[in-house]
Amino acid sequence: MVEPVFAAARILVADDEEPNVRALARVLLAGGYEHVSTTTDASELLTLYHEEQPDLILLDLHMPKRDGLALLEELNAAAGPQNYLPVLVITGDTSTETRRNALLAGAKDFVTKPYEMDELLLRIRNLLETRRLHREIVSQNQLLERRVLERTTELEGAYLDTLERLAIAAEFRDDETGRHTERVGETAALLGAALGMSDDAVFLVRRAAPLHDVGKIGIPDAILRKPEGLTADEWEVMRTHTTIGAQILSGGRSRVVQLAEEIALNHHEHWDGEGYPRGLRGDAIPLAGRLVMVADAFDALTSDRVYRKAWPPEQVLAYIRQYSGKRFDPRITAVMERNEVRHALFGICAGESSRPATDPSRPGGVRSQASANGASARRA
Repeated sequence: MVEPVFAAARILVADDEEPNVRALARVLLAGGYEHVSTTTDASELLTLYHEEQPDLILLDLHMPKRDGLALLEELNAAAGPQNYLPVLVITGDTSTETRRNALLAGAKDFVTKPYEMDELLLRIRNLLETRRLHREIVSQNQLLERRVLERTTELEGAYLDTLERLAIAAEFRDDETGRHTERVGETAALLGAALGMSDDAVFLVRRAAPLHDVGKIGIPDAILRKPEGLTADEWEVMRTHTTIGAQILSGGRSRVVQLAEEIALNHHEHWDGEGYPRGLRGDAIPLAGRLVMVADAFDALTSDRVYRKAWPPEQVLAYIRQYSGKRFDPRITAVMERNEVRHALFGICAGESSRPATDPSRPGGVRSQASANGASARRA
């Protein structure tokens, strides 16, 4: 009797002679196999394979209507490259060429007519054992792949979390809510999606944009938190946060860090070429830098800062519209006029209302509109 582990194996018998099919079925059932299907019609073999999903096929190589070698190739194609499908060929043809062709077509073993039943059962048992071992290996490999994926996902999550902490640490000196970097990422991703960027590109922008001001780590507090306007010398120091940030992020191996470096360096370049640090113009400015230029300005102007109070969102949109084609990419400012984009922008902006506001006791309360415009142009 067959071992219990193989008793439930599904076996499909295909032979054009009904007496042979019945004899094979009786032997298999008597040997302890519980699921035996049979057919004498070669044309329905593939249909039965898909319905039964057998663990083993006993196939007469010379059947009418369909060529046995062609059937072998079709069965193995249906099983797929990752699935081990044992096909035991039953044939009265003992020629070397027939065996070679059958093996090339996907046969796993042979039994020559007339065959010994004991030998047949041993060969069946060996093929089923091979299939069982193959499935165990596949299962173990899948388990290992899942574990590797879970571990990779965990490490990527920790890596991205570390980048977010770095972005917050840099921005905390200028925005104590710590939310500016996150909102810039959300806004830049929103604008990128509205421009038609791919999901992958939008994801990268969302993760990299919060690091745009990481170079502020290198700017003295006396300049970064100064409530009045900056002197010419102080302004030159402030400008260096772009190159400092790029230096901090340079040499990164991940796409997120590489894009963050690009953004840190270019997010103060102006569409008309009057920005810094390199004075790039138009499309020469990387798209991610242009997106963050707009996103950073929008969020900075709609947020309280030590040197001015927040502007209403509609006023900020009017400001961005005013400087479209000068500071800002006109294609990006154009998508901000869409109702759905505008609604989403206001939603991101409104999220700040539930978070701590800037300490009102700090110097530099409400200033004139002209003063606010000048400060925002420098600091945003």
